[in-house]
Amino acid sequence: MSSGANVKRMPTQTAKRKQNRLEVRLTPKAKALLKRAASVESKTVSAFVLDKGLAAAAETLADRHEFRLPAKQNDLFVAAPDAPAKVRPRLERLLKSPSVLE
Repeated sequence: MSSGANVKRMPTQTAKRKQNRLEVRLTPKAKALLKRAASVESKTVSAFVLDKGLAAAAETLADRHEFRLPAKQNDLFVAAPDAPAKVRPRLERLLKSPSVLE
């Protein structure tokens, strides 16, 4: 890759000046893999690790706070609380019978 003025890089979240550091201990094999992957995306290893790490963190947290459904399933999910309850004869009998705790 030549270092000419025509080289354009995609803007990343790492374009702003950072003050905090994160150090990672890794094997030479792991470092080589990260270097190769960063090179494929035309990023520094730091930018690659930060971008992928932030994406993974956001996905991990999203799994804990929200979930996404295809449109049809979402419509069914939203409509479920308003749907009439299904008749469950065995459940009705169970709830009407005396409890062993009473």
